[in-house]
Amino acid sequence: MARKNFSQVLAFINVVREGSFTRAAALLGVTPSALSHAISGLEAQVGVQLLTRTTRSISTTEAGERLFLNVSTRLEEIDAELGVVDALRDKPVGTVRITSAEHAANSYLWPKLSKILGEYPDIDVEITIDYQMADIVSQRYDAGVRMGNQVAKDMIAVRIGPDMRIAVVGSPDYFGKRTMPRTPHDLAQHNCINLRLPTHGGLMPWDFDKDGQQVKLRVTGQWVFNNSSSIVRAALAGHGLAFVPEDMVLEHIAEGRLIRLLDDWCAPYPGYHLYYPNRREFSPALSIIIDALRYQE
Repeated sequence: MARKNFSQVLAFINVVREGSFTRAAALLGVTPSALSHAISGLEAQVGVQLLTRTTRSISTTEAGERLFLNVSTRLEEIDAELGVVDALRDKPVGTVRITSAEHAANSYLWPKLSKILGEYPDIDVEITIDYQMADIVSQRYDAGVRMGNQVAKDMIAVRIGPDMRIAVVGSPDYFGKRTMPRTPHDLAQHNCINLRLPTHGGLMPWDFDKDGQQVKLRVTGQWVFNNSSSIVRAALAGHGLAFVPEDMVLEHIAEGRLIRLLDDWCAPYPGYHLYYPNRREFSPALSIIIDALRYQE
């Protein structure tokens, strides 16, 4: 985008935020008439009206609202990154509090952060295992970790891992007297180990997808746990079938302790993202954590 066009977009964003040409002009250090001219130029360029003006107020048109929602957060991200660069002049220090599901903490947070924290003795990391969609602002977390499609729109999200797949597995002993399922619906004949979700107390459904054919099942079995590690342990002991992230069981599969089932029904889904509030500034310590966790393809 040309520098002039960027200035026009910036003018538009500030007018919408302030709800006033006068206040936005004072914030940007220009005259209201210059600001009005800049926005008129932007409207002429895009060929659509962005603001509805009256003598008492201004409001966005449908096109203006879309532009504001999609562009304003990106400008804030730029401001935030510039703030991080400026903050790095100071020594990173303090506690970074992160809420995360158990699997993400064990598979991504611990392996990556344990490698770099020795270089930053003044940074402390507190990780809380929580399956609920915590409000990280009200609960005073610096960041959270969730699947990419679970992150709220008003948060900045940084990918920390690749796309993932689920694995359905059972032990050789379990299948000693049982027939292996060929389709998800065959699971009704099996002892399935369930995960109870603390968000609403229900059991997590088993979701499958094959060539666009989606199946969501409520399975049954003797065992219910509230964490994936216990589910894997029960599957290894022959107590039923497990439905867990594949990286938790790949070694067991390779060494023959578990047998993978319904592989063609387990499609990839968005991987883990670290997310944090859309602020203009955050601590140098959090910046170090973000850089350490950022996924490199």
